Amino acid sequence: MRREELIAQIREEYNNIRFNQDQQHFHNNASGITPEAYYGTLMRAVIDEISKGKFDNCRSGKEIVNKVAADKSLLSGWE
Repeated sequence: MRREELIAQIREEYNNIRFNQDQQHFHNNASGITPEAYYGTLMRAVIDEISKGKFDNCRSGKEIVNKVAADKSLLSGWE
């Protein structure tokens, strides 16, 4: 049940980030990929890791978002 709560929080966190991202700034720094595509892919990767139990020690979705923002290598296969 805790993982389901974290997944719901992750969805909310990444949706907020995605919609608040400055479109122009994002395009300048990420080779033209849209915020929707980038954060959607990132969110799915994080949810997959939550389902595997990787973030069971985290207390909130925001904590997970901050960890992943600091270190993408936490995500299996992220490039």
